[in-house]
Amino acid sequence: MDRPLADSYAFCRDIARREARNFYYSFLLLPPERRMAMCALYAFMRHTDDLADEPALVEDKRNALGSWRQELRQALSGGPTHWPGLPALADIVKRHGLPEKHLIEVIDGVAMDLEPRPYITFDELYHYCYHVASAVGLCCLHIWGFRSENGRAEKLAESCGVALQLTNILRDVREDAEAGRVYLPREDLERFGVGLEELTSARPSAAMRDLLRFEGARAYAYYGEAKALGRYVAPVGRPMLRAIVGTYRALLDEIARREYDVLNGRVALPAWRKASITLKALVAG
Repeated sequence: MDRPLADSYAFCRDIARREARNFYYSFLLLPPERRMAMCALYAFMRHTDDLADEPALVEDKRNALGSWRQELRQALSGGPTHWPGLPALADIVKRHGLPEKHLIEVIDGVAMDLEPRPYITFDELYHYCYHVASAVGLCCLHIWGFRSENGRAEKLAESCGVALQLTNILRDVREDAEAGRVYLPREDLERFGVGLEELTSARPSAAMRDLLRFEGARAYAYYGEAKALGRYVAPVGRPMLRAIVGTYRALLDEIARREYDVLNGRVALPAWRKASITLKALVAG
């Protein structure tokens, strides 16, 4: 590996170590080359998020993401780059056959969050979940290695991403609502008779619990759909897949155990629980 490329990988590894927190430990379940590839992918996603999180006008952020799309395409076509992590990202795209479109979809997903917007139907929410989670999972699939079998693996990865993002949405209902973001579909709010003001209450009403239980059942259904994904993933990638899915599924289980009271404090798993899930993922057959 030439020095500039090695430096680019080191730059990405440092970002992953510093920012990925618990996720970085799941990277350690992979062989070194794929671990570094995951660091490059994570650094790309982190930088994309940072462009949207800057204290700037929405239009300026939108322009920054547009320039980032252009720089990404330029890097993948062998052109000059400015962000130090792009040489490593371009290398993993070439090495693992990672489709450029999924990286663009990740940028598009971040752009969808620049301004609060209502999601009227679940189909609209699914479209959002695909861009911010499923597209990431599809990138991971190429790094881990997989058998497509006529797109079956990709469809399962898409379902897996939706399950993970629905879990995030359930966990962060109050935090998101206080920031003006409501991801729960308007059709579901109306179906259960839940007003927007209830999303920031100290305790969930009976109707609110019914709504969240409904969304939880939807998330469980997508976990069920994605259960077969592991058989299509290369053996070296299965431990990381099990660790990620196991952690998020356990988080959803904890939300359900609390009877969907996600308004009175953020639901989280203790460090020992996450470590246990990662260890089991490593030793599982």
